[in-house]
Amino acid sequence: MRTSIRIASVLTGLTLALGGASFIAPAAHADVTACINQVERELHGGEAPDSVRMACYVGLTGDHAQCVSGLTAGGVTNGTAASACKVAPE
Repeated sequence: MRTSIRIASVLTGLTLALGGASFIAPAAHADVTACINQVERELHGGEAPDSVRMACYVGLTGDHAQCVSGLTAGGVTNGTAASACKVAPE
């Protein structure tokens, strides 16, 4: 294989890999944000404490039960916690 074709192939692969990562990364952040926003609506606009942010991050990893228990331990109602944790991993 010629060197110019090999270099073009490598650059194309890198471009696709880095471009795909840029599409995936913002989506993960948005899911945690959706979870936090749901909790903040219950707090009537108050900013969510760090414990809520951590519980929503745990929900992002797919551990729904731990997310719900973390939010309810932080004073969030069970219904809001369940719905917020449901949107975290989406």
